[in-house]
Amino acid sequence: MPDNEIEYIQPGEIEKRSFEIIERELRQQGITLPRDQASVTKRVIHTSADFDYAVTMTYSKDAVSVAKKLVLDGANIVTDTRMALSGINKRILESHGGQAHCFMADADVRKEAEKRQVTRAAVSMERAMMIPGPVIVVVGNAPTALLSLYDLIQKKKWKPAFVIGVPVGFVNVVTAKELILKTDVPYIINRGRKGGSTVAAAIVNAILYGLER
Repeated sequence: MPDNEIEYIQPGEIEKRSFEIIERELRQQGITLPRDQASVTKRVIHTSADFDYAVTMTYSKDAVSVAKKLVLDGANIVTDTRMALSGINKRILESHGGQAHCFMADADVRKEAEKRQVTRAAVSMERAMMIPGPVIVVVGNAPTALLSLYDLIQKKKWKPAFVIGVPVGFVNVVTAKELILKTDVPYIINRGRKGGSTVAAAIVNAILYGLER
């Protein structure tokens, strides 16, 4: 059906129809997604309407299974934006014992960032390492969060259990993502400039929804 023709679909069927369109267009482009990654990549495409993600989404070995196991074990999530935090399905996360956090708006984080002349994202990553147990770091906006993580990992101060790194933009974005790819931390990264808080939340939710199926 052409894009300019209206389809009359029940509200509850819209998401199902959207995924049918995504799957059809992937086939038309000759793209077969790895089975263990397909649900995550397709949800990112669904959120963004951008098929470039079928090529640029990058996963460490068994990344989706590793992330699901962490959630089942009660891992906490720390994200770099309130938007990503609000988009994450906290009901499912909390049903497995985890909590979602964002420290960016905390007054003490702002004051420390100003005092040290660093970004709040960098300070937030230092706050994340104070959370007991495994932590999944979810970055959708600030490449400095990934740069801070890389520094902490290299100095052996802290290593998150998992990194979802999809900041969007032009300054240090590509470099920050590539640095995380060099670590031994399990990851889901979108290479290149594209990403964003909605993409970050979509990745988390695809993992969480996979636990409910």
